[in-house]
Amino acid sequence: MKSTRLPALSLLLLAWLLSPAQASEAPGGLLKALRGEPAPGALLIGETIPGTEVRLDGRRLTVTGDGYFVFGFGRDDEGPASLHLRRNDDSSTYEITLAARQWDIQRIEGVPQRTVTPPAEALARISREAGQVTAARNTDSTLTGFREDFIWPVRGRITGVYGSQRIFNGEPRRPHYGVDIAAPTGTPIQAPASGQVTLVHDDMFYSGGTLIIDHGLGVSSTYLHMSEILVAEGDVVAQGDIIGKVGATGRATGPHLCWRLNWYQERLDPRSLTGDM
Repeated sequence: MKSTRLPALSLLLLAWLLSPAQASEAPGGLLKALRGEPAPGALLIGETIPGTEVRLDGRRLTVTGDGYFVFGFGRDDEGPASLHLRRNDDSSTYEITLAARQWDIQRIEGVPQRTVTPPAEALARISREAGQVTAARNTDSTLTGFREDFIWPVRGRITGVYGSQRIFNGEPRRPHYGVDIAAPTGTPIQAPASGQVTLVHDDMFYSGGTLIIDHGLGVSSTYLHMSEILVAEGDVVAQGDIIGKVGATGRATGPHLCWRLNWYQERLDPRSLTGDM
């Protein structure tokens, strides 16, 4: 059996050299390319020889017929992680060290208090809506939109970043898992990549008008606080299609889009695919 092992530093330096829209030069062994920076919140896209089995820390990853696969790291992941590829009698193992990130603290005042401390009668609704979101994010399709160079769905002032600790009306709450983009109510929202709509909800308790698009292999994107949704569940969208409009529905203090990126149930940073606006 042949074995190829790249040191963690080599893989980390390779990833740092890549822009979000570029594919890497071949790292060697069965891994033909790896796109992305290994860090908490990042989505990485790999390419291998078709027919290769790929595992991340023992978890088997889906590989497309032409050899692409994806995986992501959550906000609190620390690593190291082990990426193992095997094809017939060949195998390659790559140790991935995650770059450290610092998280902001964001204090937000003026949020409707019922969305900070929900009344008892709202808890069943919140649980039901969370289940709908979970089901949509568990979609495991063979779509290939995740391979596109993602674009920003809206352009405007960034008012919230991924991973920041949120304090609403003086009360600490969960970290923020998206990017907030301020824009006037009614501003059109574009699909950042092609995919299929898996969830449309006009009025969720926390997120108001909510939309989820599946981009394939567990990668999906989420859009919150929308004033209007212009697509329906099951619709296929192309990159750049108008999917809805900015609003201030749900737990919001003003009109903006909260844009999120997911790999199944891992919440990721959309900027790992777009870079800075």
